[in-house]
Amino acid sequence: MTHLENIAKLFSKDFVESPLIETFDGGKIHLPTGHLVACDPLLTNDMPAFTQPFPVGDYPLHVHKERESNCIAYIEIVFSNNMVKSWQLATTEGQRVAELGKDEIFGYPVESGMGCFMDADTQHELSRLEQRIFKRKGADFMGIYEEFFHAHFFDENGAIDQFAVLKPSDTKPGSIFAFETGYGEGFYGSYIGYDAEGKPVKIITEFIEIGS
Repeated sequence: MTHLENIAKLFSKDFVESPLIETFDGGKIHLPTGHLVACDPLLTNDMPAFTQPFPVGDYPLHVHKERESNCIAYIEIVFSNNMVKSWQLATTEGQRVAELGKDEIFGYPVESGMGCFMDADTQHELSRLEQRIFKRKGADFMGIYEEFFHAHFFDENGAIDQFAVLKPSDTKPGSIFAFETGYGEGFYGSYIGYDAEGKPVKIITEFIEIGS
């Protein structure tokens, strides 16, 4: 079974049938332009969006954890209830799947242990937020994780959760879905499920490969 076939077996339905996976509601993400970015937000602030445009609006998020480790194995955004008929590796401009070797993927590197989905417009808002905080705090600036992300994952009692929906702007509706990435650092690919008309039904990012 190929890697893509395993993704198809796990996620082509509207629920996941695997005793190895536990699914959680992640809330909703707002995409103001439909140009979706997946990245480690602490590593880069200018990741190109996927070439596939997605619908504008609010869409449900699902977090799929590996039961044994309680680590996040997959993150899913659902755009419609249509049946998934085909799957493709998500790519950005200039990336060609035909040029990949066996077992190679396109994806994004993670060094902080955190990844995210967000609209390209929201990525710009996050960068602007970082610049504003830095200008205000100067030498006391502790980095965008401590200044913005940390409070959504930890409080005085310890860890809150492994994922969170955040808004970098008070005036724009775009949101960020940030989450722990599997066992931590790595290079992670995303996969788009399409309906019979070639419209995107869902996108999955994989952090731990779990057999179907």
